[in-house]
Amino acid sequence: MDQVTILPPMPGACPVCAAEHDPAWPHNRDSLYYQMHFYQKHGRFPTWADAMAHCGPEMKDAWRAELLKKGVDPAQLEEHGQERLDGV
Repeated sequence: MDQVTILPPMPGACPVCAAEHDPAWPHNRDSLYYQMHFYQKHGRFPTWADAMAHCGPEMKDAWRAELLKKGVDPAQLEEHGQERLDGV
């Protein structure tokens, strides 16, 4: 496969991750649309920290706690040591 075309988000969906979510919530880190566009821009796939970068502290804390309950690798939740990607 040499080329893949990903369609734009549906009307009303998040323009960053193509999922339907409240703007205060994290982007859908598992969205193929988000992963491909993030990779094109940053040369790596997004972490949960990237998906939550635009969220407020309370939202980040709530999502971190729930993701840890689901067994997500804590490194996926840390913003330290990586480029700050607010608004991505």
